[in-house]
Amino acid sequence: MIKRIFISCLSLVIFGIYAQKPKPYLDKNKPNVIFIYADDLGYGDLSCYGATKIKTPNLDKLASQGVRFSNAHCTSATCTPSRYALMTGEYPWRKAGTGILPGDAALIIPTNKMTLPKLFKQVGYKTANVGKWHLGLGDQVAKDWNGEVKPGPNEVGFDYSFIFPATADRVPTVFMENHKVVALDTDDPIEVNYKEKVGNDPTGKEHPELLKMKSSPGQGHDNTIVNGIGRIGYMSGGKKARWVDEELSSTFLVKAKEFIADNQAKPFFLYFALTEPHVPRMPATIFRGKSGLGYRGDAILQLDWTVGQIMEQLETLGISKNTIIIFTSDNGPVLDDGYQDGAVTKLNGHTPNGILRGGKYSVLEAGTRVPFILRWPAAVKPKVSSAMVCQMDLLASFSNLLGQTIPKNDAPDSKNTLNAFLGKSENGRGILIEQGVKTLAIVKDNWKFIPSNDEKPLDELVNIETGNAKEPQLYNLNEDLGEKNNLANKFPEKVKELSELLNKETK
Repeated sequence: MIKRIFISCLSLVIFGIYAQKPKPYLDKNKPNVIFIYADDLGYGDLSCYGATKIKTPNLDKLASQGVRFSNAHCTSATCTPSRYALMTGEYPWRKAGTGILPGDAALIIPTNKMTLPKLFKQVGYKTANVGKWHLGLGDQVAKDWNGEVKPGPNEVGFDYSFIFPATADRVPTVFMENHKVVALDTDDPIEVNYKEKVGNDPTGKEHPELLKMKSSPGQGHDNTIVNGIGRIGYMSGGKKARWVDEELSSTFLVKAKEFIADNQAKPFFLYFALTEPHVPRMPATIFRGKSGLGYRGDAILQLDWTVGQIMEQLETLGISKNTIIIFTSDNGPVLDDGYQDGAVTKLNGHTPNGILRGGKYSVLEAGTRVPFILRWPAAVKPKVSSAMVCQMDLLASFSNLLGQTIPKNDAPDSKNTLNAFLGKSENGRGILIEQGVKTLAIVKDNWKFIPSNDEKPLDELVNIETGNAKEPQLYNLNEDLGEKNNLANKFPEKVKELSELLNKETK
C-alpha cells in the first residue's frame, strides 16, 4: 500500500515537472507563421462563410483543414487602426493619430515597444512584410522620397520589407523595398503633397476624360492620375517607379514566395498584406469578368487564387505541415468607396456582410466581425469555432506559444487566447471594444452595447449604416446577430452594467 502511494506521488511529481516544459515542436521545430491580411473583405464574401454568388475554393480548402471562426474580430472598422492594433497589441483609440492615414504620414508604430514581428525576431525567426503598409513612414510628414525613408517596417521588427507606403488609392503610387523606392530615377525625383498640387501631372478633377475608371463624387479620388486612375493626394516625378494596378497583386505574390523559398530551412514570419478587394479595384486581365459581380468580385477571385498559390508552394517545399497560415481581413466590406467599378450595379444578389448590419466605417457587427481562418496541420484539428477572438490578441497568444514574456506596459490590451486560436477551447476573449469611425461599442458574453450619440446613422457617401443613434442600443448577439432588435428598454440593468464597463475600460 505504502509502495503504491509512493509510486503515485512520484508519478504526479514527474507529470508536474514535464507539464511545465514547452512542447517539442516549440523547443526544436518552431512553426513558420504566415499572416495573410485581406483588405475590406466582408464576413459574407467567402463561400466557406455562406456566400452563394461567388466561389472561393482555395480559402474553402484552407477552412476545411483548420479552424474557421464565426466570432472573430479586428478592433476597428477601418484599416489603419486595425493594423496598428495587430502590430502593437493596443487598442488604437488609446493613441491619437491612429485614424486612416494619408500617404505621407509619419510612422505611428513605436520603435521602442514590443511588436508582433519583434516577438518572432527575438526567438530567431526571419521576418518579412510584403504588401500594403499604411502605418506611416519616417519621423515626420515632410520626407525625402528620393533617399532612405525611415523609420518604417524594418525599425519595428521586419528583417525584410517590400511594400507600398499607404494604400492603393493614395499617392505615392510606388513600391518600396526596405527603405528605398524601387526603380527610382534620380533625374526624376518624387514629390508628394496632400495639401496642394505639385508638378504638372493631370488630375481627375481637371481632366476626367483621361480616367479609365470614374471617381465617385465627394470622396477625394480626383487628384493626381496614375495609370488612368485618380488618387487621393498629389504627386510629381517618379514616372518609371510608378506601379501598374493590374500587376500589384502578382508583384507582391512573387516577393512573398521568394521570401518563403529563401527561408524554408529556418522558422519565418511573413506578414502578407493583400490589396484585395480595396479600391481602386483593377484585377489582372485573367480574372476580369470571371465573378459576374464586377471588379470587386473579380478581385476576390484574385485574392483566393493568391492564397492558393501560397498553399501550393508550401506543399511543394514540404513545409506545409508545420506552417501556421492565418487568413483574415482588416475590417468589413464596402462597395462604392470612391470609384464607379460595378461593385454596386453588378452585385447580383451577393451579400458581402452576410447576415450582419453595417460594414466598413460602422460600429455595427459587419464593421469588425470578419472572416478568420487558422490552419496548422501539425497541431490543429479542423473545426468551426464560436469563440470570440481578436487579431489584437495574436501578440500575447504567440508570446505564450513561443515561451516569451512581453515587457511590462507593452501590448496592454492583448490577451492570451492561444487555446481558442488553436481550436482547443471555446473560451476566447471575455470583453471586446469595437471601434467605428466616431463611436465605441462593447461586447461581453454576447451582449453588445452601443451608447447614444448625435452622429449620423448613415454614411451617405458609402451608403453604410454607422450604428449611431440618439438612443442607447443593446443587442443579444446569440439570438440576434443581425442587430435588428434593440433590447435597451427591456434590459435597463444590462445597459447600465455595460455602460459602466465601457466607461471603465476606456478611461
